[in-house]
Amino acid sequence: MSIRNWPSQERPREKLLSLGPQALSNAELLAIFLRTGIPGRSAVDLARDLLNSFGGLRPLLEASAQEFCQGNGLGPAKYAQLQAVLEMARRCLLEDLKRGEQLTSPSQTKNFLRARLRSHPHEVFACLFLDNQHRVIVFEELFFGTIDSAQVYPREVVKRALRHNAAAVIFAHNHPSGVAEPSRADLQITQRLIQALALLDIRVLDHLVVGDLEVVSMAERGLLG
Repeated sequence: MSIRNWPSQERPREKLLSLGPQALSNAELLAIFLRTGIPGRSAVDLARDLLNSFGGLRPLLEASAQEFCQGNGLGPAKYAQLQAVLEMARRCLLEDLKRGEQLTSPSQTKNFLRARLRSHPHEVFACLFLDNQHRVIVFEELFFGTIDSAQVYPREVVKRALRHNAAAVIFAHNHPSGVAEPSRADLQITQRLIQALALLDIRVLDHLVVGDLEVVSMAERGLLG
């Protein structure tokens, strides 16, 4: 049966408008994004099929263009729409950090960095550059590596910090393995960066390791020295 023939309170779009998006299931939210189904399958049916096929919402959202377009009823246009939505969400999180207030919320910072870095299939080293009031100036992904490492060059980090006139920094990198535990190499490069930036009176406030389910703060663990 077509969704148009469903009772109005059961139609995903009407349900969202009356109850809010939090009241919808993953399949219902995805159905609104899909807009239409395929012959013999409503948008909700198609959404359920896709979630089962990909193994859940997150694998679907993180699928490559090739993987995504193999899904029934999907294609390059839908992939482009999805990537636009995801990027808007990430930029919204960054705007929340850049509203001109002092950066004092560890959870807000972790949520942003998780959204930016968790889905990378390779290791990425990034930095939040802050002013002397600990307000965000800019976020940059600086170094890109392999599945288990990324070469970090302190000289380049110093150059970027000076270019942005940063007074403090927060480093972050992801572990594609999903395990957020800092490695010995992570601790060593953090100390090298702290020493290099200290010569310029630039403070390292934290180094966050982004895993699959958690984000580990070196500052909270007392690992910054």
